[in-house]
Amino acid sequence: MAKQTVAEQFVDILARAGVKRLYGVVGDSLNPVVDAIRRTSAVDWVQVRHEEVAAFAAGAEAQITGRLAACAGSCGPGNLHLINGLFDAHRSMAPVLALASHIPSSEIGTSFFQETHPDQLFQECSHYCELISNTRQMPRVLQTAIQHAVGRSGVSVVALPGDIAGEPAPERAEEHALVTARPSVRPGDAEIAQLARMIDQAGKVTLFCGSGTAGAHAEVMALAEKIKSPVGHALRGKEWIQYDNPYDVGMSGLLGYGAAYEATHECDLLILLGTDFPYNAFLPKDVPIVQVDVRAEHLGRRSTLDLAVWGDVRETLRCLTPLVQEKKNRRFLDRMLKKHADALEGVVKAYTRKVDRHVPVHPEYVASVLDEEASDDAIFTVDTGMCNVWAARYLTPNGRRRVIGSFSHGSMANALPQAIGAQLTDRRRQVVSMSGDGGFSMLMGDFLTLVQHNLPVKVVLFNNSSLGMVELEMLVAGLPSYGTGNQNPDFAAIARAAGAYGVRVEKPKHLRGALRDAFKHNGPALVDVVTDPNALSIPPKISADMVTGFALSAGKIVLDGGVGRMVQMARSNLRNIPRF
Repeated sequence: MAKQTVAEQFVDILARAGVKRLYGVVGDSLNPVVDAIRRTSAVDWVQVRHEEVAAFAAGAEAQITGRLAACAGSCGPGNLHLINGLFDAHRSMAPVLALASHIPSSEIGTSFFQETHPDQLFQECSHYCELISNTRQMPRVLQTAIQHAVGRSGVSVVALPGDIAGEPAPERAEEHALVTARPSVRPGDAEIAQLARMIDQAGKVTLFCGSGTAGAHAEVMALAEKIKSPVGHALRGKEWIQYDNPYDVGMSGLLGYGAAYEATHECDLLILLGTDFPYNAFLPKDVPIVQVDVRAEHLGRRSTLDLAVWGDVRETLRCLTPLVQEKKNRRFLDRMLKKHADALEGVVKAYTRKVDRHVPVHPEYVASVLDEEASDDAIFTVDTGMCNVWAARYLTPNGRRRVIGSFSHGSMANALPQAIGAQLTDRRRQVVSMSGDGGFSMLMGDFLTLVQHNLPVKVVLFNNSSLGMVELEMLVAGLPSYGTGNQNPDFAAIARAAGAYGVRVEKPKHLRGALRDAFKHNGPALVDVVTDPNALSIPPKISADMVTGFALSAGKIVLDGGVGRMVQMARSNLRNIPRF
């Protein structure tokens, strides 16, 4: 019986760790690993057209499933292409294992053809990055990499020369049980008791939630009810905390709306729950702040804390809520709910007059109709830029939908690649890529991946022939827009030529029917919607202190658009205000 090779051992360990597929582009240094995959049913090889797409797809899969996902690139330029998607996965805290195959081990250090040093290149976007230079390092290095990726929620990179991958695995290699899930982490009793005292002593408390509240919706609502707290959220917290939330006061940040800014500034105590919210211009300077986070390195790096609580949100609140005294006075909460509803009512009128007849089509109208027509359990992947705006303001969360984007790394062209990874987790679930024309065209080649694997992803293309967010940034900075225009083809025709369903929409009356037809199509589809490039309203006065890397101070928002069904949600929450 032939001995197992290092490549075969590598694939077997990935399978034991729960990896279902390896995304990548084949290449000579990867051949032993790809051939090992060919001969096993445990792991699938997913061929993409660009390695950056492989990394984005793996990151999206990991975010949807919560399990380890994997990608691979061949030596030199091949694995270099992974780096942007790996940065995104790492900053999104997605557990991803990247295989960076390497030149022949005997040639390392000789400026050999395609030589790079992946064990150095990927240090910044990983928790663990090591070179296997000897077969006896297996399987310990790979097992260590997996445990870093899973245990610390991020990227691990293993660099493996192709010649070593093809060699026999060592005899009696030590393989131990793998960590494949994170534990629950609760703070110490002293920190919980101190936080309970601070809440009891504060008259007005606001909760501000991020992605760390995933799985903790009930616990957040229970605490908010007991202490009569408004609940705001960051963009990455929206999908986890906004639905079924009678305490919702909206979102703060660059794309914010409603009364979240006021609620965080007018309280006596602000509690940040599972958020690494990066825009400190939106955080108060004179309000006591408590931060709860499972990542200790996140604590206090955005604002000065009065108390740092190390623990995951769900377990922390389960321990905390029984200890706090119930507050009877809900005047602050009710005032913020009213302010939130009024704020939404004030902006919802923007771009709502005759939107069903406006040509070019308003992008807000596209997002609103998409929200209505998409499935209740749809996964939306969202391009960076204006698509972030439309997703933030128009997609209605319900606890079953997911929204994935490059929300921390801010890369262009993320939506289509992430849709590939999301769709492969469940071919029966609706996956919608909200793509901008700039992002889509950047990695458009991997639309062919949808066709090749018959992935029923629906690409809704917001085609305004410009880099809209960059244009806005220039305007805010007082600069004329330059270099932001795109000369675009008929993307729907390209989709049809590739063998997919494609339709172009130029009038709003055709939009709903086009979306319905695309959603019914059993395969990949693209809806190319020609949208209004001028669908932005800029305030007449922009002060200098409002422009710091597009961070707007004083809670003022440059993007003055509608907010979809959120105004109805806000008005319905007002029914909870007691009438005396």
